[in-house]
Amino acid sequence: MIQDVCAHENGQLLDCGICNLYFHQTGRLSVRPVTDRHHWESRKMTTAVQEALVQELAHRGGSATMQLVSFRLGQEEYGVEITKVQEIILMGEITRVPQTPDYIKGLINLRSTVIPIVDLRLRFGLPPQEPTDETRIMVVNVRGKTIGIIVDAVSEVLRISKEQIAPPPPTVAGLGRKYLTGLVKLDKRLLILLDIEKILGDDEDITDAAAM
Repeated sequence: MIQDVCAHENGQLLDCGICNLYFHQTGRLSVRPVTDRHHWESRKMTTAVQEALVQELAHRGGSATMQLVSFRLGQEEYGVEITKVQEIILMGEITRVPQTPDYIKGLINLRSTVIPIVDLRLRFGLPPQEPTDETRIMVVNVRGKTIGIIVDAVSEVLRISKEQIAPPPPTVAGLGRKYLTGLVKLDKRLLILLDIEKILGDDEDITDAAAM
């Protein structure tokens, strides 16, 4: 089990249940206290993601396994490579941008960095849904840009064998097929592995919003 960690001292990670470890891309670690329960739950998942990311980067190079962050949209479970995920945050106030597609919900200020927010349900053509206590924004890094995607819930961090990944079946047709990396065979369910770079990076409306 991945534990919550809050401090980095003399090369050791210290266990804590009330703080959030933030992993900077520069390799620096910092701590932010968390008091609200929902914030704590969100930060707990972010901590798990970031700790797993450290492990994933350390094991890169010829590894037969990979780590994913799994999340839900409707009744389906999806996954993206953990190396694409920066952090997971709660829904907050989003500033709408005029003359953009409905799935681009607007912009947020994330620690003095303005990033676009994409509703992945609408991007996939699913019906809209009001946010719930489980709704989260996954902050991902795509082609040098930081983008937030709204998902119904973030499930867990998984380590899988690359042998568990099957190619998309021929019956999956249309434009959606190019966004699928494969299907991950778990014990009693299938997880849809997405190519988040193609979903977001190939969309000019999203990349234009990220350049604002």
